Amino acid sequence: MNILDRLLRHDADTTRKLLQLAAGLSDEDLDRTFDLGLDTLRKTFWHMIDCHESWLDQMKGRPARDENWRADISVAELIKRHDAVCEELYAFAKDIEDNNRLNETFIDHWMDPPRRKTFGGCIVHLATHAMHHRAQLLFMLRRLGVEGVPEGDALTWENQARGGWEPA
Repeated sequence: MNILDRLLRHDADTTRKLLQLAAGLSDEDLDRTFDLGLDTLRKTFWHMIDCHESWLDQMKGRPARDENWRADISVAELIKRHDAVCEELYAFAKDIEDNNRLNETFIDHWMDPPRRKTFGGCIVHLATHAMHHRAQLLFMLRRLGVEGVPEGDALTWENQARGGWEPA
């Protein structure tokens, strides 16, 4: 497992775990307002997934998906979109890495005027951007009294992914 595997798999698995915890919440709790970030669990999850989709579409040079915010989007739909984009991003990133293209650029058409950005920088941005919002989700879930909220850190994730640490 290399650093890219760790960054992207930790990102995907930890966000999925939080989505699974949120699946048991009422719409009222999903939309409860907190004075933090994007205000609600539902908006924060949607934003994280939308960012992954949007940046992946730009890196692949294709039109952006037509996924507008829906206040009634279910956690099941969010999980489906999350799983799909994380698998696609992982495959794309591995291909970029395997072909030594992390320092190659794509055009960021959101900037005016458009600017070139590196694939490697954008891939790292997605993982770190998601961690920023996961911290907000962790806070919201804990404030709602959700049981089993993980620490969400990379070492705990790797310990679980490896089936435990080897004795010294």
